[in-house]
Amino acid sequence: MTPKLFGFWRSLATCRVRVALALKGIKAEEVSINLMQGQQHGAEYRAVNPQSLVPALVIDNGPPLFQSMAILEYLEETHPQPPLLPPDPRGRARVRGLAQIVAADSHPLIVPRIRTYLEKELHVDEAGRTRWAQHWILEALKAIEAHLVGEPETGRFCHGDTPTLADICLATQVFGTQFFNCDTSGVPAVMRIFGECMKIEAFDRAQPLKQPGAPKELKH
Repeated sequence: MTPKLFGFWRSLATCRVRVALALKGIKAEEVSINLMQGQQHGAEYRAVNPQSLVPALVIDNGPPLFQSMAILEYLEETHPQPPLLPPDPRGRARVRGLAQIVAADSHPLIVPRIRTYLEKELHVDEAGRTRWAQHWILEALKAIEAHLVGEPETGRFCHGDTPTLADICLATQVFGTQFFNCDTSGVPAVMRIFGECMKIEAFDRAQPLKQPGAPKELKH
């Protein structure tokens, strides 16, 4: 059975899984769940993921996997080559920590349901919502920057000279800066590593604007 990835072109969490699948050489059929049209709240998709979030991955005829980082860890455990985690415990902890700066501390604050709440419930205008997103996106990248420039484990990529889960999260966070016109001049190490990631086909082909249904012009 071909794995089935439920996602959306704009979803940065889906993008993480898309990159990991490509790095692992796993082909998956992607099913678009249009978050802007509310398809994630329909009964059909809620049967896949009751939380009404993307991504979800159906693989090996098992129940759907959910939450992007849990999916990435599953792929790492079941398809260990090429490895996306270092071999040593401390290295794995560092990579997971860098990844979680994005996946746990920043990205949850800028997703559509949060921006909708800011708009509908707190009456924050579009300019305010954009400033909110820019702030939390850049706070994460600044934190990662400090680790990258201050720790000897940094190499061509976040940890050494091959991409890891940290690089997947870093790259998708930079994609997010493009959605909200963030100034990334203050995070040169992040942008250097992003450039290295984008030399790899798995990253380049997975980026949001290269997905079916993506618009020619970005809107918030």
